[in-house]
Amino acid sequence: MLGKPVKDFTLPSTGGATFKLSEHKGNKLVLYFYPKDNTPGCTTQGMGFRDHFKDFRKSGCEIFGISRDSVKSHEGFKTKLGLPFELLSDADEAACAQFDSIKMKNMYGKKVRGIVRSTFVIDPKGVLVREWRGVKVPGHVEEVLSFVKTL
Repeated sequence: MLGKPVKDFTLPSTGGATFKLSEHKGNKLVLYFYPKDNTPGCTTQGMGFRDHFKDFRKSGCEIFGISRDSVKSHEGFKTKLGLPFELLSDADEAACAQFDSIKMKNMYGKKVRGIVRSTFVIDPKGVLVREWRGVKVPGHVEEVLSFVKTL
């Protein structure tokens, strides 16, 4: 998928909107997939993107967080953290499948299907230009921002 145009998709979004990838052509996009609202790693990651939001915007980049949580859950999470960007609900796992970000994982000794923390950068032409998989939160947002500034 890297180096190729990303197939259009639509997901329900916070703010009462619907996200459609093709409507964001012409902008740099960061799509970050995270396991679950209101969990420690996801909270830290969301706050990182929040804290660097203005820098991403100065670079002409939009940010969207994606998980399988409902829009209602996302609305609460977004409000709680004061996130200045929208969160997308992928309850049917369509985007997760498209970006191959859902896998079987071990959780407290049990096999569970879950999102592998992943981040993708799409250029203004709609081409996937960078991906990070199995992301470790510390320092990640800064690395993504550094890359976005090079586009």
